[in-house]
Amino acid sequence: MSAELPEYYFRVRENGAVVFRVDTENRQRRIEMDQIAVVNIRNGEIKPHGQRDLSERDLQEIRSWMATRTELLARRDIDDIHRAVDHLNLTTQWAQSKASADQLEEVTDTLLLAMHDLRSVLVRKKADRLMGKTRSE
Repeated sequence: MSAELPEYYFRVRENGAVVFRVDTENRQRRIEMDQIAVVNIRNGEIKPHGQRDLSERDLQEIRSWMATRTELLARRDIDDIHRAVDHLNLTTQWAQSKASADQLEEVTDTLLLAMHDLRSVLVRKKADRLMGKTRSE
């Protein structure tokens, strides 16, 4: 562990994080983590823990972490979609060259419905974007 610890620690949760202030400036030089807030990335809410008042520094650090985390999650989302495209291609290759009749029977209806649903959404969203461009010209 490095000698210099960060002043804040964010324990990631599904919709945000629990925020702790890290303290090593005590007699035993133990690491103490004092919960100061809970944050929700989806709605931007910052709730102080208990009766605590958050300082401007606390709020600045929390908002900075929230912005960085939101960017990271957005990058992960798009990366997941690129991986899904790869998986679709691999699935196509599998269906064409390796899949048995029983395996195809097991997955065909589910795949066709999922692909139909995806295609419908993509076509509708593309049409909306094209209509938006036409209106703005």
